[in-house]
Amino acid sequence: MPKQIPLDPRGRAASPESDAARDDDIQEICPDLAYRRLAIVNVAFFGRSGAGDRGWVLVDAGVIGTTSLIIEAAEARFGPHSRPAAIIMTHGHFDHVGGLEELAEKWDVAVYAHELEHPYLNGSASYPPPDPSVGGGVMSMLSPLYPRGPVDVSSRLRKLPQDGSVPGMPGWRWLHTPGHTPGHISLWRETDRTVIAGDAIITTRQESAYAVAVQAAELHGPPMYYTTNWHNARTSAELLASVDPMRAITGHGPAMQGDEMCAALHELARNFDRVAVPDGGKYVDIPADEREGGEYRKP
Repeated sequence: MPKQIPLDPRGRAASPESDAARDDDIQEICPDLAYRRLAIVNVAFFGRSGAGDRGWVLVDAGVIGTTSLIIEAAEARFGPHSRPAAIIMTHGHFDHVGGLEELAEKWDVAVYAHELEHPYLNGSASYPPPDPSVGGGVMSMLSPLYPRGPVDVSSRLRKLPQDGSVPGMPGWRWLHTPGHTPGHISLWRETDRTVIAGDAIITTRQESAYAVAVQAAELHGPPMYYTTNWHNARTSAELLASVDPMRAITGHGPAMQGDEMCAALHELARNFDRVAVPDGGKYVDIPADEREGGEYRKP
């Protein structure tokens, strides 16, 4: 199995005290950026506390059953009945779109995603089957049971701007970081070297239910059982390492920051095949689009 890259817990963005409570509270990592862990996944909130209605942005939409918790966290941070200016999707896997349809309707808000991710968000295609043969733990074993979509927010779905800007997030740019999914994106702010990486890299071993529960601070490649193009995943890790981030929120695991995190990301990128790619699996040598004749599948 791939080797782990352990990181010093001092690399975490949150303090040990607040990190222990991250299931219950929103965690602020800088004045205009926070996240909340909801079951197995994180959602991010851009905007300063008290920003008010349409003064903030939601990144990703959690798993099914967490919609009320997202609304609760948003209202606690931005004010009662506060709606976002936009919802930005890193990708459309089930654990990132659980509340998307309900939230988009309730808030009457536009949803932005990479054009290659639109089929999974407009009701026209399902993702390729996950690959439990990668091993690693119970999360991989259970992956055939996970929903593959699609969801349908077609009436509110928009393409990300071609100039790389991010609606509602001045100073940020979106980076195409495919591999985990065809249209996966990460968000990057150069001024303070902060990245919202989605599942292009993660900070817990997502294949293991124990690691997911404990959330030890480690840096890993994307979840193996749901990554369908490992060549692109490697290129995406290399891209993220090349910008030298000093702070990262990922889709799974605690937010991290500091020189240790940046150094580990470079190590991950340099040794991606050895430390991130599974020893075997149906997508390791043949990506899903080549194996099954196209990246877009009808439901």
